[in-house]
Amino acid sequence: MNEPNIAPVKKRGRKLSFDRDAALRTAMYTFWRHGYETTSVSDLLGAMNISAPSLYTAFGDKERLFMEVVQLYVDTHEQAIVDALEGALTAKEAIDQFLQIAVAGLVKKNCPKGCLLVTAAPVGSTASLSVQLHLAQRRNYIRKLLEARIKRGILQGGVPDDVDALSLSYFYSTVFQGMSIQACGGAKRRVLSSIAIQSLLAWPAAN
Repeated sequence: MNEPNIAPVKKRGRKLSFDRDAALRTAMYTFWRHGYETTSVSDLLGAMNISAPSLYTAFGDKERLFMEVVQLYVDTHEQAIVDALEGALTAKEAIDQFLQIAVAGLVKKNCPKGCLLVTAAPVGSTASLSVQLHLAQRRNYIRKLLEARIKRGILQGGVPDDVDALSLSYFYSTVFQGMSIQACGGAKRRVLSSIAIQSLLAWPAAN
């Protein structure tokens, strides 16, 4: 599967007077905490402690910066999910590990709650359609990973061969996105874990 990717803006001219990687990480937490539309350029400049010319030189503009933030977010948070889906012995175990890793990330200490890919841009707003589309592509990439692991489970014989892998992957993707929204609303890890456990009761029984 081709993973969506956004190339960083190439730095031109004089050497930057700040740590670009550190500034990008700060921008990630700012967007993650407040969302794309409600985070202004002024908010970013204050958090990143840089000037407007420095931001535009290093990152291009707010949207381009956000696209880099999304890439940093998935680089930082997605590998554990990929490893779990690839390394688990059965498809059910893989989905279980995916959900528990998700739970830990949604309420991680010293991080904003929820998943940036789920909460950063409101669906239905006309002000950030390209950002919404990019986030939807990123979420769908994760769903496709779930679908591929379920299909592998069918081939291995651990999942009934009449299971609709597409629908089941959408189900667990929806569980994950719902847990993200609950985490933003203040749900604790214990509650999110119970949601994950309950969702596994829907796992198709062997024939």
